[in-house]
Amino acid sequence: MWWVYALFSSVSAALVAIFGKIGLQGVDSTLATTLRAIIMAIFMVLAALLLGKFEGFSLSSLDSRSWTFIALAGAAGALSWLFYFLALQIGLVNKVVVIDRLSLVFVVILSAVFLGEAFTWKVALGALMMVGGALIIALT
Repeated sequence: MWWVYALFSSVSAALVAIFGKIGLQGVDSTLATTLRAIIMAIFMVLAALLLGKFEGFSLSSLDSRSWTFIALAGAAGALSWLFYFLALQIGLVNKVVVIDRLSLVFVVILSAVFLGEAFTWKVALGALMMVGGALIIALT
């Protein structure tokens, strides 16, 4: 079932690029990113409430390690959005997105280094092919 969620994530991410590019016309990219984050926060709070995710939850139930890495993920996500919307504002959406999706290659490398996930020759070849494909699209 994970792949269905991943596919939905992929389609949603594609819509972010298209809607973002249209919405950025005449709007500062940092302001647009801020507004997007506020809307996302409201949406996520409502989703968590509707799904009953706050039942029995307290902020003190998270340990310091979880807090630290959730905070780091939030900061990294915010930086990603800031750079992504800035790139979308001044670049072609199909070129910006393909370079942004090189995050896949970084994930493959970093997951092997920090999480001990497999980095086989097939994984390395796939990552190289992603880089090659991204370069072909971005440079044409």
